[in-house]
Amino acid sequence: MFRSMPQQPKSRQRAAHQLPPGRHGLSRKFVQANQRERILDAVADVVSLVGYQAMSVEDVVSTAGVSRRTFYDHFAGKDDAFLTAYDAIGAKLVGHVQAAYDASNTFEEGVIACLAAFLEFVASEPHYADMCIVEALAAGPAAIERRNAVMKTFAQLLQTGAETVTDRIHPPELIAETLVGGIYEIVYSRVVQGNTSELPELLPDLAYSMILPYLGHQAADQALRQLRTDAPTQGGTATSSSPALMSPAAET
Repeated sequence: MFRSMPQQPKSRQRAAHQLPPGRHGLSRKFVQANQRERILDAVADVVSLVGYQAMSVEDVVSTAGVSRRTFYDHFAGKDDAFLTAYDAIGAKLVGHVQAAYDASNTFEEGVIACLAAFLEFVASEPHYADMCIVEALAAGPAAIERRNAVMKTFAQLLQTGAETVTDRIHPPELIAETLVGGIYEIVYSRVVQGNTSELPELLPDLAYSMILPYLGHQAADQALRQLRTDAPTQGGTATSSSPALMSPAAET
């Protein structure tokens, strides 16, 4: 994997909704929650910019606009902060995909909706994609375990959806993990190449690949053709971009 020369992370600019420094009358609990959110967002920003190995606590506190003491009030070190940020992003992504699954009426609809939700989320949050798809592999066993857990959740969701189809093909159970792992590899390659925004365009082909082992070529091809026909309205832009890991809060 080749990356451009790391740039010096920059402190975030004070947004309109953020408070100026000094007295503000906010509760200590609110301030602490806000500081924690800013640190977690900064971790994702810095990791995306310079990579996990090059990331330092100094980079994070500078980007978040907090002190080193504040950082260590919340986290034991950069590993702890990275894993906490990953958990927040992973939960957000899984929830996004689960909601798409719950809103679907058929297996084919579920596959398409979940894939679209996944691809659009990743495309809309490239710094999250860098962190969760790419840099987690460089962050040690605990991060890799979390990445694998998210993939396993998606595989279980696929298997559960397939089991609702009475006249389906019955491939080995490992096929669900194989499909999800393959999709992750495809997404990984696009993210590393800087082509994250193009991911939603892969929806028709990926949907075909996921439907084929369970319903056969005819059903998979029908879904593929329909998605290609509907391509102008199917993807390319995400519908639920969110700049913060948790929720927006005022800076102090």
